[in-house]
Amino acid sequence: MIVITGATGRTGKATAEALLANGEKIRVVGRDATRLAALATQGAEVFVGNVEDSAWMTQAFSDASAVYLVLPEDVSQQDLRAHQERVSDSYAAAIRDANVRYVVNLSSLGAQHSKGTGPIVGLHNQEQKLNRVPGLNVLHLRAAYFMENLFMSMEPLHAAGILPGALQSHAPMPWIATRDIGPRAAARLAARDFSGSAVQELHGQRDLSMQEAASVVGRAIGKPDLVYVQMPSSAFGAALLKAGLPQKTSDLIVEMCDGANAGLMVPQEQRSARNTTPTTLESFAESVFAPAYLRKT
Repeated sequence: MIVITGATGRTGKATAEALLANGEKIRVVGRDATRLAALATQGAEVFVGNVEDSAWMTQAFSDASAVYLVLPEDVSQQDLRAHQERVSDSYAAAIRDANVRYVVNLSSLGAQHSKGTGPIVGLHNQEQKLNRVPGLNVLHLRAAYFMENLFMSMEPLHAAGILPGALQSHAPMPWIATRDIGPRAAARLAARDFSGSAVQELHGQRDLSMQEAASVVGRAIGKPDLVYVQMPSSAFGAALLKAGLPQKTSDLIVEMCDGANAGLMVPQEQRSARNTTPTTLESFAESVFAPAYLRKT
């Protein structure tokens, strides 16, 4: 039995579907049985409850040969970091109490740092908590910048015709489509071919600057002259507040961008076949972003 947390999210769902396609027996964990119904019809066992409750999570992880952990990034939380700590405490206790021996943990580039990276600090702390569980073999998948983050710019793109953000304009960085994380996580969960505490980075298909990304997106939506505009951190934070994010969450996202600009999220591995994934930003922009953008036009 392989247990999948975050099974209604992008990477959790993709991981679950990849495992089911290979005939694995899985249990999917979430708060809403309705949202898990599609996976249930494919053969997944459903377990519904609260990820902050370690006793409940211990039941969810019972008899698990391996577990996929996703730390929720619920931006509606008034104190996102406190929420992250409660969940990672629950996960670590439940992994220990259920005597789980293998975990694939979704993390991020930059998770080696204990401060200065906003919500990624929560991933750092989860890595450390799991590393301290006796007898656990854990693989931390440190993923690149999600292509799906472009959706945060959808409204200003419609309103002002620009792609705004707080990241540097011309610094190349790795981008990954979340749909590519699932098959990698599923393969490692099924193989259980890691021991102790291990790290693998996932770099996406290639490195792109924000300005290069804007050009790709612009061509996909019929705006070939689209430009990226780097905003001062204070103005970016104010825009996040105006969009409805809580103050603490806004501050964390600004800190993450500042940390990235300061070089705290630079990959530690050289790009290779092992950490390169197939989806190009062009493909993502054309098949995922552009249709969503055009539906709102």
